[in-house]
Amino acid sequence: MIIRFATDADAPAIAAIYAPYVENTPISFEYDAPSPSEMALRMKKVGDDELPWLVATDNDKLLGYAYATKHKERAGYQWCVESSVYVDTAAHRTGVGRALYTRLFAILRELGYENVYAGTTVPNNQSVNFHKSFGFTEVGRYPNVGFKHGKWHDTVWWHLAIGAQSNPPGPLKRLCEVTLPPD
Repeated sequence: MIIRFATDADAPAIAAIYAPYVENTPISFEYDAPSPSEMALRMKKVGDDELPWLVATDNDKLLGYAYATKHKERAGYQWCVESSVYVDTAAHRTGVGRALYTRLFAILRELGYENVYAGTTVPNNQSVNFHKSFGFTEVGRYPNVGFKHGKWHDTVWWHLAIGAQSNPPGPLKRLCEVTLPPD
């Protein structure tokens, strides 16, 4: 398996991986799966924010992807990001998600980020256990925050400290200043 930065050419495969989560589950609160062109726009927006968007491939088949987005826009939040990871249903429980998150967090540390947050729709024991295995701790619950497939769903929010929590925090690097750590 190779983990690399995503390119525009990956958008169709990324959209295909994400579509079942949108169409068949409440894991995503989107109602309509984004097209490859919409996914390319999302990737560009994250890239323009100077945050990583990674893909895992095996023999040129895209197995999953992970990315980080800004947690909030205000200056005091600049050292915090939200993370997401999606794996092709055929590659569940093969270590793809773990490899993507491990690499994503290494890059985020090198960029100078201090905190990672993630939301999971519950119940979803697989995602809950996955985040706990990285050391995430539950920091809150939004009850009945999303309506999908005919019912309301809660979201649990998770926190992982990845930096030294120095006071004051150091400056953030730009993504072009870091290299993808080796596999």
